[in-house]
Amino acid sequence: MKKRIMDIFIIMIGALIFALAVNLFVIPNEFGEGGVTGLTIILYYLFQWSPGLVSLILNAILLVVGYKFLDKRTTIYTIIAVVFNSLFLHLTEHWHIESNELIINAIFAGVFAGVGIGLIIRVGGTTAGSTILARIMNKYLDWNVSYALLFFDLIVAFSSYFIIGAQSLMFTIVLLYVGTKVMDFIIEGVNPKKAITIVSKQQNEIAEQVNIVMDRGVTVLYGHGHYTKDPKEILYIVISKQEVSTLKKIVKAIDKDAFITIHDVRDVFGEGFVDISK
Repeated sequence: MKKRIMDIFIIMIGALIFALAVNLFVIPNEFGEGGVTGLTIILYYLFQWSPGLVSLILNAILLVVGYKFLDKRTTIYTIIAVVFNSLFLHLTEHWHIESNELIINAIFAGVFAGVGIGLIIRVGGTTAGSTILARIMNKYLDWNVSYALLFFDLIVAFSSYFIIGAQSLMFTIVLLYVGTKVMDFIIEGVNPKKAITIVSKQQNEIAEQVNIVMDRGVTVLYGHGHYTKDPKEILYIVISKQEVSTLKKIVKAIDKDAFITIHDVRDVFGEGFVDISK
């Protein structure tokens, strides 16, 4: 129960920050945006329709269409996010900040939007709209949520060219890119992990040093060379990004001919990392 309350509080904060991105930086500088928010902004530029009200209506329609692709908790969190996002868009509609530097405003728009959406997605919600499509792509095609969102956002952003013009479109692309990077940082966390596979004839010595020097567990996978059919023991290790340099030094000192592959890892659960129950 306590975690649910905290999740809802984070969603509210995320919705507020995203609304500030729109009302403080996007609309005053006549930038565009992606997804449903981009459509609401286009309609605001054309007809002065309230972004908060239009956002609520469009997202409600998309929720009705796409709720079956989301689990129960995500659907509830998304409804909360949509309601608060629309509310904060309305409440902060007349807020403003003094800044005439377009590039600075575009960067801050991206930062605020990335933080806002990132917080909502991190606790398991979405802001509906293109975020629902991004979550569907993540679930069924294993697309990265941030880059799937960028893909759909760019489609809407480019369609706003005829309303906002070329220069504003270019600034919009900048803010979307910044927003994607910031969102990725918020979702993935400050300490991304790396999965390492090592093929070496001195695998036992390497594994022992990893245990002693790095205090990390090592998993041994069994395979064989396709051409020679010789059996091989492959070491599999998950470590933090900061530990990669230490591991390379260990391997280099023992076997300069070792074959190493390094992969980015999005989520790691289990002993020494995050409790899988969380």
